[in-house]
Amino acid sequence: MWVVATAGHVDHGKSTLVRALTGMEPDRWAEERRRGMTIDLGFAWTRLPSGQTVAFVDVPGHERFVPNMLAGVGPVPAAMLVVAADEGWKPQTTEHLAALEALGVRHLLLVISRADLADPGPATRQALDHLASSGSGSGSGKAAADSGTHERRTVEAVAGTGANERGTVEAVADSGFHEHRTVEAVAVSAVTGAGLDELRAALDRLGSALPPPDLDAPVRLWIDRAFTIRGSGTVVTGTLGAGRLTTDADLELHSAPVRVRALQSLGSPVSTVDAVARVAVNLRGVERTVIARGDALVSPGRFVFTDLIDVRVHGDPVAELPASVVFHIGSAAVAARVRPLGPDTARLRLARLLPLHLGDRALLRDPGLHRVPGGVTVLDVAPPSLTRRGAAAARAKELSTMDGRPSLAGELRRRRIVDADTLLRMGVPDPGSGWLIDPAYESELRAGLISEVRAYAEQHPVEPDPPVDVVRRRLGLPDRSLVERLLSPPLTIREGRIGTGAGLPAKLARAVDAVRADLAAHPFAAPEADRLASLGLGAKELGAASKAGLLLRIADGVVLLPDGPSTALERLATLPQPFTLSEARQSLGTTRRVAVPLLEFLHRRGATRRTEDGRHTVTDN
Repeated sequence: MWVVATAGHVDHGKSTLVRALTGMEPDRWAEERRRGMTIDLGFAWTRLPSGQTVAFVDVPGHERFVPNMLAGVGPVPAAMLVVAADEGWKPQTTEHLAALEALGVRHLLLVISRADLADPGPATRQALDHLASSGSGSGSGKAAADSGTHERRTVEAVAGTGANERGTVEAVADSGFHEHRTVEAVAVSAVTGAGLDELRAALDRLGSALPPPDLDAPVRLWIDRAFTIRGSGTVVTGTLGAGRLTTDADLELHSAPVRVRALQSLGSPVSTVDAVARVAVNLRGVERTVIARGDALVSPGRFVFTDLIDVRVHGDPVAELPASVVFHIGSAAVAARVRPLGPDTARLRLARLLPLHLGDRALLRDPGLHRVPGGVTVLDVAPPSLTRRGAAAARAKELSTMDGRPSLAGELRRRRIVDADTLLRMGVPDPGSGWLIDPAYESELRAGLISEVRAYAEQHPVEPDPPVDVVRRRLGLPDRSLVERLLSPPLTIREGRIGTGAGLPAKLARAVDAVRADLAAHPFAAPEADRLASLGLGAKELGAASKAGLLLRIADGVVLLPDGPSTALERLATLPQPFTLSEARQSLGTTRRVAVPLLEFLHRRGATRRTEDGRHTVTDN
């Protein structure tokens, strides 16, 4: 299926033309038929000579209904621009063309309607002139040149009367590639039927020139209608521009999960719909009242829902933009506040969250002046804050280097650290998985980690190994797994701390060695407080020695060698069982100050047990 939107001035016969081509009534409302003027979007379809189906999104032409028009053309890949032979080019024709170009609708068919009322030749030539100049006209999204490349547009008129004209225009393109574009024109009369066969053939040629849709792309269905069907529930419709929809598919609406109950396309039930297509989606368990035109159904986890974006503006200089505009993308129309940054870049604060990707094309409209100041390319969907002095100027400089094309290397360079899922939601293709670090910044972090470990050791000589979370915070890392990734020998993580495993500082090691020598001679003569003080061993120092496995602290101020408890058990096992505290003290050659906490230590570990009369016995464990 091909989907084509109409465009053009009010009362130039767009709906009449769709009616003649399809035999269907595109005007859905009685008021539209009574007034003979399209107010809202209409939909119809027909089969072309090639056997392909073309679906039309018929849009209103009156300036009061431009928001409805934009909702219809936003998601479509091609448009049929209609100009009446008896009236020629009109102001709304200009605005519609500017809107098409701003939204990136790159495939166009020019139709000169009402050829039975006037010679189509003058209107054809006039339209060719406007199309030729549109590449540099105000509001043209194709006019801003960043890359220095050029795009050639060839406008070819094939009139139903047999007259042929050819015009050529060189338009500077911001698309970054060289493209040859052909716009064909056909003169028709919906009343007499003249030129309709030529138009159907031209539509076939237009459709065959469209690029194939990306069926693996995430779904973003901009909703243009929402209604309720008795017995089925809420139904929404839209133009599926990319991806594939299936029944029972899981999607997101307003960041919340929803599920597809059923699908229809062109009035027929289907289980799968591939882009590009008009589709109706029956949603399971969703109230009609929570959905409106401009909402979108999207693939889970594949879009950023944001209300703050940085953009490049194609058209009016940013300094001339009003402070408030309407931001149009897909079928959405959202109020936005403009903060100029550079000559052609700005920050937009949207009135509500929208699911966006890097590189999205959108349109800014000044509702007060009824005109299109320009199209925009989304450069950043998660921009940094601009609170520091000079931040806006620095940001403008950075934005001047960005072209809106999602790039893994570019995003890593700008964000330095980011998880792959975030990049995927931004629209970066194949970012991988897990946390990603810019290679240059990763080298800086490795050096920074070593510096932080050294600095901590200088500040904490007794416990020189810093906790992992301390280093993580000092380096500004979002996850502790990144600390492990940045480690290199001899640094390792042990018990939640980063160290080299080199042992205690030299001065502390000498003091501990002195205590160990004392205990080697008298294993249970734990040094007194004054002895420990003379060696400079306080609670922190003893804790560090205990953590290093050099001493065993069995109570405050009481330390033994690490094998002290096992040596004590061997001696206590030789005593008649059970034994008293006094007997244990004498067997070990120690004092109550050591014997009491040692027996408590052994009891807590199940090596001994206490009898009812307060004596002790060695267990068989």
